[in-house]
Amino acid sequence: MSKKLPIGILGATGVVGQRFIQMLEHHPWFEVAWLAASDRSEGKTYSEAARWRLKSAVPANVAAMKVSPATPEGAPKIIFAALDAAIAAELEPRFADAGCAVISNSSALRMQSDVPLVIPEVNAGHIKLIDIQPWHKKSGGYVVTNPNCSAIGLVLALAPLQQRFGLEAVMAVTMQAVSGAGYPGVASLDILGNVIPYIRNEEEKMEEETLKLLGQLNGKQIIPAAFAMSAQCNRVAVEDGHTESISVRLKAKAKPEEIIAAWNNYRSEPQELKLPSAPERPVVYLEANDRPQPRFDVDMGAGMTTTVGRLRPCGVLDWKFTVLSHNTIRGAAGAAVLNAELLQAKGYLGGGHAK
Repeated sequence: MSKKLPIGILGATGVVGQRFIQMLEHHPWFEVAWLAASDRSEGKTYSEAARWRLKSAVPANVAAMKVSPATPEGAPKIIFAALDAAIAAELEPRFADAGCAVISNSSALRMQSDVPLVIPEVNAGHIKLIDIQPWHKKSGGYVVTNPNCSAIGLVLALAPLQQRFGLEAVMAVTMQAVSGAGYPGVASLDILGNVIPYIRNEEEKMEEETLKLLGQLNGKQIIPAAFAMSAQCNRVAVEDGHTESISVRLKAKAKPEEIIAAWNNYRSEPQELKLPSAPERPVVYLEANDRPQPRFDVDMGAGMTTTVGRLRPCGVLDWKFTVLSHNTIRGAAGAAVLNAELLQAKGYLGGGHAK
């Protein structure tokens, strides 16, 4: 692109907002031009308003940027939203109504029937729901969402299996990193030396979103996938990376080497389009019997690759295995950036890429 597209970030001071800034610092298509957060941050420079929690430094141009009011007036037409659900439910429709493309990480509108819930490698075609949104018809604005951080790694691991063998039942038990709770997140005396077997609304999101993501677009609606799905979600004392123990029942018989090949050979539209944030390999199987591990594997593919390991027979269903994905990159900011790249490539951002 000859000129980068200006983007804004709603919820710019939070952990996911910071990941957006980090991932967009050297992005070839987009540049951060506008930041908004809560009322207490308004008018301050970003360096004054944000407690930076990432290992890389705040980009100098962003550090000096003033935090704007969280209103559409004066905002760019492309908005990345990293908001709490209650706030997102109010603000995201307001920005879409004003003609903005809202690429959201929030759960507020994910299950709305006319809002695409998208993993570009899995269900890129679902973005066509944009065309029926009332905001789009009125002003050209719209909302597109990415999944919950625990659902996205799971679905990337399930999609090759559904495509090749079909799915009848899925059981998932998660061990989720504390960064998924935002900052300051979980109190140290609650999480250190402990496992918390409850994350509010997480199991419901994981079950509902998985079926929508792996469902089929039928005209103007998504027909959810028909397999049985059960999730149990736990918070553990890990900084980054959601680990999941998965069991599946497949429709067709499969050999272990066929399942592993389905994962390792999985490619989709983002890889064909060579989208800037798309990993070369969205799913990678690790042969070692004690992998994947967050400490060693969470940053594979710049945090955008889902790693899988420990495939073995299951005594209740057919097969069981372990999944790991980076919850604030692939599961949050990186997922939204990749969605924006898909929208750009399909002509929904008006930036000149071919449909």
